[in-house]
Amino acid sequence: MNLANGRPYLAIPGPSVVPDRVLAAMHRPAPNIYEGDLIEKTARIVADLKTVAGTKANVAIYIANGHGAWEGAIANLFSRGEKALSLATGRFGIGWADAARRMGVEVDVLDFGRSSTVDLARLEAALRADAGHEIKVVLTTQTDTASSVRNDIVAIRKAIDATGHPALLAVDAIASLGCDEMRMDAWGVDVLVAASQKGLMTPPGLGFVWFSDKARERCRGGDLATPYWDWGPRAAPDGYYQHFCGTAPTHHLFGLAEALTMLVHEEGLEAAWARHARLARAVWAAFGAWNAGNPDIALNVADPAYRGHSVTAARIGAPFGTNLRNWCEQQAGVTLGIGLGMAEPNETAYHGFLRVAHMGHVNAHMTLGALAVMDAGLKSLGVPHGKGALEAAAAVVAEA
Repeated sequence: MNLANGRPYLAIPGPSVVPDRVLAAMHRPAPNIYEGDLIEKTARIVADLKTVAGTKANVAIYIANGHGAWEGAIANLFSRGEKALSLATGRFGIGWADAARRMGVEVDVLDFGRSSTVDLARLEAALRADAGHEIKVVLTTQTDTASSVRNDIVAIRKAIDATGHPALLAVDAIASLGCDEMRMDAWGVDVLVAASQKGLMTPPGLGFVWFSDKARERCRGGDLATPYWDWGPRAAPDGYYQHFCGTAPTHHLFGLAEALTMLVHEEGLEAAWARHARLARAVWAAFGAWNAGNPDIALNVADPAYRGHSVTAARIGAPFGTNLRNWCEQQAGVTLGIGLGMAEPNETAYHGFLRVAHMGHVNAHMTLGALAVMDAGLKSLGVPHGKGALEAAAAVVAEA
C-alpha cells in the first residue's frame, strides 16, 4: 500500500506549480491575434514584466525556454569572435558559457565550484588583466538552479566598476525572478534573462530578455541576431506580430497575464520575496535538524547569505538521495528534484544528492508537507538523521 493517491506536489525547481487560476485562464478558445483583448493584454504583460525585473528599459519575449532566453541574449550582445567572461557557480553558469561558445563567442570562465559564490577579487583581477578591454560582457547567474548558490549582483556590479572596465553585466535570473529581490536598473544590470516556468508560475514555453538602452546601443550592428532572435522589433514593434516574430503564443500569454496579476498586483513583489525567504529558511532549519544526527545530510551552500530563496540543493549520501526521492514520489506523491550537476548519472555519488524547490505558487502548508514527507521517508528507509526537523521548520513559519 502507498499513500500517493490524491493531488501530487511537484517540488522540483521548474516547472513549478501552476496555479489553478493560471490554468483556468489558459483554458479558453483561441483568440483573434490581430486586434482586441490579446493586444491590450500583451501591453499589460510587458509593463508587468518590467516591474518584476525592476526596470524601465526594454523587454523581449521569446517562444522558448530558459536556454532559448540565453541564446536570445547572446545573439544580441555579441558578434562572432567577441569575448565574454562567465562567472560560474554551478552547472548553469557553465551552460550559458557553453551556449555562447557554440554561437561563436570567445568565452573565458572563472569557475568558483559548485558551492561557493563569486570571488570578487578574482573577478577584479581578471578584468584588470584585460588591459585592451576585449571582454564585452560579464555573464553570471543570480541563483544557479543546480547548486542553489545565490550571487550578490550588486557586489559584482561594484567590482566591475571598481576596475574601470566598460564590460556590460548580463544576469541569468531564471531560477530567481519573482522569488529573490531583483532591481535591474538600480543594480546596474544591463541584460537580464528569465523564463516562465519558475517564479512566474506559468508553464514552460516563454523566455524573456530585458536589456538596457546602453546595451542596445553598444551592441547595435552585431552579426549573430537573426530575424527571429533580434530583440529590437520584439521590444519596440511596429506591428503586434513583431512582438513574437509571427503568431503570438496566445494561451501562454493568457496564463502569464493571470500569474503576473497574482504576483505584481495582488501579493506584491516585496511580499513575494519575503514569503520565499521564510519558506527557504524553514527548509534550511529542517536540514539543520537532520544534520545533527547525520553529518552526511547537509546543505550544498554553507553560508545562508549565499543560498537562493527558490531552491535548496542538498546531499544525503549515496544511495539515499535517489532512494528518498523515489520513496517520496511513489509512496507520498511528492516529487523532489534530482541533484543536478553534482555528479554524473553513471557515478555512485550521483545518488547522494537532491534538490527541494520552494518557488512560485508555494505556501507554508506545501513546504511543511514536503518536509514531513521527507522526514517520513528517512524513517521508512532507515536513514540516520537528527530529530526535530518538523518542529524547527514550523518554528520558522510561526515567527512573528
